[in-house]
Amino acid sequence: MMNANQPSAQGTNMLQSMSERTLSLVIYSISIIVVILVAFLLYVPQAITIEGLNVMVLPKLNAYINSACTILLTLGFYFIRNKRIAAHRMMMMSAFGLSILFLLSYVAYHSQAPSTAFGGEGIIRIVYFTILITHIVLAAIIVPLALFTLLRAWRSEFPLHKKIARWTLPIWLYVTITGVIVYLMISPYYTMGQ
Repeated sequence: MMNANQPSAQGTNMLQSMSERTLSLVIYSISIIVVILVAFLLYVPQAITIEGLNVMVLPKLNAYINSACTILLTLGFYFIRNKRIAAHRMMMMSAFGLSILFLLSYVAYHSQAPSTAFGGEGIIRIVYFTILITHIVLAAIIVPLALFTLLRAWRSEFPLHKKIARWTLPIWLYVTITGVIVYLMISPYYTMGQ
């Protein structure tokens, strides 16, 4: 019977046999592909359209996913502080899974819907774009950070996992929290089809 604190033997063996260089190459390649795909969809919206697909509910779903990730990350931090390793692992893997779901939903939305312009004026416009820009930059940075953090734990490299997690957690939390804030600030400006 597999211990809840240990990853599967097959997955661990494959990851353990990977050199540091190969692991880094894979993580950075995945990160670059994700960032390029998202940037492409933002700058060339509706490049691929699917007739009859209504994606207008996805921004709200994405806000709920980000909220759930914030809760899971916070619980993961609480559990690791209380030495509840299995519960910590469950929260972090769930947050990672939801983040993948978020990314798929985000890509689906931006592949089908035009960008929404923020209509606020004055100081609120500065606040919105400050939050949005920091959110976007840190969302790109969190991809490799999260992958390295999770793979360090998977490879049982706990000192390295802990070292990188000190950066990953606050950045990941910032990205999930500001994702909800950005949604709340721009949601009044979505088209009437929503």
